Amino acid sequence: MALYSPASVALTLTCRYMKMKKPPLNKAVQEPVDIHRRKLIQAAGVLGGMAAISQLTPPALAQPAALASDSGSRTMTHRQLGSLKVSALGFGCMNLAGIYVPATPQAEAVRLLRQAYDQGINFFDTAQLYGPFLSEQQVGEALQPFRKDVVIATKFGYDIDPSMKTFPKLNSRPDNIRRTVEDSLRRLRTDVIDLLYQHRIDPLVPIEDVAGTVQDLIREGKVREFGLSEAGAATIRRAHAVQPLASVSNEYSIWTRDPEQEVIPVCEELGIGFSPWSPLGTGFLTGTIRPGTKLSSDDARIAYHFPRFTEEAIRANYPIVELLRKIALRHNATTGQIALGWLLARKPFIVPIPGTTKSHHLQENVQRPDIRLSKADMDEIETGFARIGVQGKRFPDLVLELSDTGAVLGTSSVGGHGKTPLLSAKKPAS
Repeated sequence: MALYSPASVALTLTCRYMKMKKPPLNKAVQEPVDIHRRKLIQAAGVLGGMAAISQLTPPALAQPAALASDSGSRTMTHRQLGSLKVSALGFGCMNLAGIYVPATPQAEAVRLLRQAYDQGINFFDTAQLYGPFLSEQQVGEALQPFRKDVVIATKFGYDIDPSMKTFPKLNSRPDNIRRTVEDSLRRLRTDVIDLLYQHRIDPLVPIEDVAGTVQDLIREGKVREFGLSEAGAATIRRAHAVQPLASVSNEYSIWTRDPEQEVIPVCEELGIGFSPWSPLGTGFLTGTIRPGTKLSSDDARIAYHFPRFTEEAIRANYPIVELLRKIALRHNATTGQIALGWLLARKPFIVPIPGTTKSHHLQENVQRPDIRLSKADMDEIETGFARIGVQGKRFPDLVLELSDTGAVLGTSSVGGHGKTPLLSAKKPAS
């Protein structure tokens, strides 16, 4: 195949920002940081496929795992990702390490993560790439006092230059997986990673080699479960045949339907959990971004020209928010709460991981234990979304190419083997 070089993304996206000023020293990592380089590195960790109108028949409704109030303190019902019992909502830790806004100071990040735990969240999703490394440091410090009571997911799959002077290249070679997992264990202040994801599919390394390496780490007691991010069905099947997958994590929300084509069906077939990132549509489904809203020029959605966040696209897509608001009023809820309730109602194995840097947004995510969307609510969302549609892809085309075949709407891995090469045929014994 014609290999896609992540460096070409860097060249394309950074050339416009070479004259931007550098911020002061980031004390959390003790090294000078160019925030625009850092955002570009972090952006590589959130790349996925474009969204469009779902042409699927709405699936049979699964009862949402509702949040419940207990003696004044909030707890959550739980769902399974493989052997892992996790809260129905997880916490996506990427934003705390800085992408849409500057990185959250360490002490503040630790407070928010512990507040999430106090609110009943026990599932925290981070990655080596976030920061880079900063997110794992935040999670490690915050969760150390109650490590045995939480589930930590992190991700590997890049060669990361700590100085952030070069764009990270995909690298899922077995030796790199082993080396970076040791580094993650140290930053996370733990002796075992509960859920280890391959962050993006490496087109140079057969997925069987990746799965086999993680299997070895599981046998050694350094990892509990294996997952894939932004993977298509063919890759999922190949990996699962070597080491059973606990979770697949692709972008999925009301306005991003890519996984409905093949990924969610194969997860359901094989008994694999699904943990969607960006469940609130990069913030859009909360209703806080309206026609006329001016985002900061260094906000990633503007700096990297997310097609859905042009003035024209925001205006065209805002009826989706108005559709959710209509339903939210019936439930005395917010549009964001309806967006999360929609995901929980889709399938009983879906565990969304909304992220935030604000305490009040965290409270909003977990404060409505009684939202149960009816079939009529769900049908109204599907009918309305099919009528409204969505304008714009999630990312520029060069960025979308980092996702696996079949992970992007309009592509399919049916009859193929995904982006990774097949294992070479064994030579016959001499």
